[in-house]
Formats: sequence, C-alpha cells, structure tokens
Amino acid sequence: MKVPVYDANGAGVGEVNLPPLFSTPFRRDLIHKAFTNLDSHKYQPQGRHPTAGMDVVARSNDPPTGRGVSRIAKMLGGGGGRQGQAGGVASVRGGRQAHPPNVAKVTWKRLNKKENRLALCSAIAGTAIGEAIRSRGHRTGDVESFPIVVQDSVEDMSTTKDLIALLESLGLYQDVLRLQSRRSRTGKSALRGRSKKTGKSILFVVSDGTSLARACGTVPGVECRRASEISVLDMAPGAEPARLTVYSESALAVLSKMASTHLRVMEITQ
Repeated sequence: MKVPVYDANGAGVGEVNLPPLFSTPFRRDLIHKAFTNLDSHKYQPQGRHPTAGMDVVARSNDPPTGRGVSRIAKMLGGGGGRQGQAGGVASVRGGRQAHPPNVAKVTWKRLNKKENRLALCSAIAGTAIGEAIRSRGHRTGDVESFPIVVQDSVEDMSTTKDLIALLESLGLYQDVLRLQSRRSRTGKSALRGRSKKTGKSILFVVSDGTSLARACGTVPGVECRRASEISVLDMAPGAEPARLTVYSESALAVLSKMASTHLRVMEITQ
C-alpha cells in the first residue's frame, strides 16, 4: 500500500510504501483493553490515616445493656461541645470509615506482552482508516489518503509559525481550531479550577523530533512522540481510536522494524 509524501510546504513530492503492521486487523476491543491496563500504571496509591475518625474520647456502656440507651459509643466530656453524641465508630457523624482505602491495594493491571503489542499494531493500523479517524471527531478537510506522511525535514521545525503553516497547507489546522469550541465543565471540576480540559488533536510520530516537539508544545492538542516510544495511550487517547496522526519517513522506517508474532504469521500466509 502506497501513500503520498508531503514536504514542509504541504506539496506532494512522491509516494512511500507503508510497513506491514498497517495491515493489522482493526480491533477496538483489544485497543480498549490495552488502554485500560496501561492507564492504571499511573494511578497513585491512596490510603487513610490508621486512626482517622477514632482520635476522640468516646466510650460505650459497660455492661452495654440494661441502661435504656443505645449501645453505641458516646462522647465524654464535662458539658457542651459534642458531649453525649455518638463518635469513634463507623456510620456516625465524624466517625471513621467502615472500609477505608488501603495503600496496599494492587491497582497495577497487567497485560500479556503479545496482546499488548497486537493492540499497539492495531492502533497504528487504525490511523490509516479515514472513517475511524473522522468518527473520533477529527476534522480532516479534503484529505483523502491516510496516514499522512511528511519528509524528514519537518522534524527540524522549531517555531510555532512554521508548524501552523504546515498544518494549514495539509488542511489539518481546522482540527486544532476544533478544540477552541469545547464546552466548559461544571460542578466539582469547575470549583477546583479544572473547568477547561484541553482535548487531543494531531499527533506527530517522528524518529528524533526534539525541535518539532518544542514547536508542538505551544499548539493546544498537538503532540510529538518518537516512533520507538509510542504506545496505545498516544495512539488512542481515552481508549478511542483512531487518532489523526502524521508520520515522518524515518518514523515509518522505525515502525517497519517492529517485531510481533502476528506480523510473522501474516508474512507466512502471504
């Protein structure tokens, strides 16, 4: 399968063959499973103080029966305050939690290596399906061929001005403008200063784009990743494939070396 190659000005300069992994079957279920497992690796352990809710002077009757009052522990004191109120136990105001979170809880989910690699190949293959890209909400304009491949000279871009000019020439800048019309969130997130959430737009996959990554950092939603470091978290944000992706020629060369059991099976069958 061949796709056109564009230069830094957005003009077509030839064609390039896609690596075999772009022929991987598109599996939404497998991509969702891999994203769920990888996303759990950044969870922060959460727990409570061992004596939280129990640092009070509260006693129950001894013996607990025969006094005509409930057996629950009551606050002690010389009058006023919370004297006589229930406390120090679960299910009461200001009391402890019955089953508080424990830092020893295992939140790290695991996935088979071959299954994870197949999910990554499937997510990469999804970037070549125009219907899947548009169904995710990306605005592709008049682009007909996916994925979008550019020359290696694009990796040397270091200014936002040049990057925006490239996106406009490729007809992709409207996808960046799409993020400006996102609705503000309400409720707890707004009260805590998180009313606006930046979405995901174009992903540049390069071989070594240090300069390009600096330019992408100033454009909302646009990211840059090395081909040797990409994961399902980058290719399918929110477990929703397929992301609008731009590859460099050298990045495709790196991806062509990706080893996977299913790729060897495909070569044998062919």
